[in-house]
This record gives sequence, structure tokens and C-alpha cells, in this order.
Amino acid sequence: MVLDHSAPPTLCQPFLESLPIARAAISTLQDPFDIETVCATDALAARLDELQIDLGQGPCWQALSTRAPVLITAGSPDSAWPSLSSAIASSGIHSVFAFPLIVGALGIGAVDLYLDTPEPLSPADIGHAETLAGIAAMQVLNQAVERRSAEDGGPFAESPYSRREVHQATGMVVAQAKVSPADALLLIRARAFAEGLPVREIATRIIDREISFQL
Repeated sequence: MVLDHSAPPTLCQPFLESLPIARAAISTLQDPFDIETVCATDALAARLDELQIDLGQGPCWQALSTRAPVLITAGSPDSAWPSLSSAIASSGIHSVFAFPLIVGALGIGAVDLYLDTPEPLSPADIGHAETLAGIAAMQVLNQAVERRSAEDGGPFAESPYSRREVHQATGMVVAQAKVSPADALLLIRARAFAEGLPVREIATRIIDREISFQL
């Protein structure tokens, strides 16, 4: 699923505007998405993000695989990625913070935040970055699902005959996951997107209690 790079980097801007960082980039890193940079606040952030993608290693990959933030500052223990670390340091970057993009069980990618000084993020900043990453994950997923749903014959378009099932399943997910109806529907669509199945089929499986989003 190829995302549109022609749009302004609105997904990245909230990180830049509300956190003490110099630059940011967001990438999708596994199926059913393409492995690519979705947005970047500047050319350097884009280049460093692309370098991680090319090498298949780095903070963004570790953040997604561990589903936890990766916080690297100057003076941190020796990196597991010497080539990447050297390239980052030579670019004048002294701190890298990667946060996973996850919706439910679906791993999407990661956001990399860069700082030109060797300073850590405060606990409050880490919490705020995690919140922003959750919002960005929903936005990236929604963009991908909407594009796939618009394709003729795509498996994710909702049939007019599925309204009752989808509505009922959405209510069940609201109760299970303690989320809003809009986010519950997105979780259902995410599951359909990940499994390559129609939304109606996922909704039916939720109603039949074959799938649960219980926290």
C-alpha cells in the first residue's frame, strides 16, 4: 500500500511543534504496508529514515519489534548498529528517539525523533510522544484503509448489506476496548486490512466471539 508523499508532512508536525526535538520522520515497516518513509520534517530526517530502511536495522526497527520506545543519546552504550550510528553522528545528530506505531495487534511502523544536542527526553515528553505516536498510527492506518477501500473490488470496502453486522460489532469493540465508536470501527477495519478479509467477515467473527479486543 503506497501512501501519498505529495501532501505536507502534517503527520510529523505535531511531534516537532510539541516536543523538544529538531526533526522527525515516520515510516511504515511491514506488511500489509510498503516499507517506506511516510513523512519527514526535513531532508536530513528523511535521509536518516531512508538509511534505516535500506540497512533493515536501527531504532525504528527495534521500536516496532519490541513495541517499546528506543531512547538513544550521546554517551549511551555502544550501539548495535555501528554503521548507522556513525552516519547519524556525522550528520550532527546526538539523540534519537524511536516510538512504535501500533493499532491493536497491528504493527505499522515507527516515528523517529532527532535532537541536535545530547539531551534525553523527560518522562513527561516520553509520555506525550507515545500519545502522539498512537494518534499518528491511527492516521496512517486510516489513510491506507481508505485508499484500499476506494479501489474497485477491494476486499476492505464495506458492503451496504454489512451495516447491521458492522454496527453491532462496533458496539462490542467499544465495550471491549474502551474506545470511541470511531476508533472501534478503525480497529475492525485494521483487522480486516491485516488479514486481507472483508470488513463484514471480521464483524461477523466479532459477533460470534471468535475475535475479541478485550483489554
